[in-house]
Amino acid sequence: MREGRISERSIFGVPISDLEMREALEICEKAMRSEFTGARCIFFVNAHTLNLAWDDDAYRAVLAGADRVFGDGTGFRWAMRFLHGVRLRDNVNGTDLTPALLGRDLGLRYYLLGASAEAIERAAAHARAAFPGWQLVGHHHGYVEIGNSDAVVEKINASRPHLLLVGMGNPKQELWIHAQRERLAVPLCMGIGGLLDYWAGDLERAPAWLRRLGFEWLHL
Repeated sequence: MREGRISERSIFGVPISDLEMREALEICEKAMRSEFTGARCIFFVNAHTLNLAWDDDAYRAVLAGADRVFGDGTGFRWAMRFLHGVRLRDNVNGTDLTPALLGRDLGLRYYLLGASAEAIERAAAHARAAFPGWQLVGHHHGYVEIGNSDAVVEKINASRPHLLLVGMGNPKQELWIHAQRERLAVPLCMGIGGLLDYWAGDLERAPAWLRRLGFEWLHL
């Protein structure tokens, strides 16, 4: 997935793709429609994620091993400007990219993994209503152990999704995807943080005007 003219900048050894949201969506769609040669993964990193990676070599290697890593949030953008003197072309975060992708009428299949048993039911109901151009083929709560996920992986593979959305929070979701990657028969896997909790109604996003200013982190 690293073809083309897309520039990358490294932070703590993690290559960050610098592109516009439109381009990121095209990359996702291409990955899902291409001939399957193994699960591809996209991660989103913010300041908190990079702090975790700074202290954990293994986690940093997992992030660096993704097909694409996108930068999320004001703190991350400040870090990019300080370290490389560049302004990222867009804020390609999972909370915005995921609904934008599902908002495209692609007729593809997706699976949700994450949140609590109660919350994932509400998140699934929201997703079905919000994204009629896709088929939700299954969902499962996120309380699964990395080393004991055989049944969950089999359930996911049996549903034949084009897209797996994993919302377990950092670093668990990236570590889980990395550990199961060789066994997942899914063209594209993405770690989406707390998005499922937003969909379930357990979290509320900052107003759009505050997000545009880059101060979503002020909204608690």
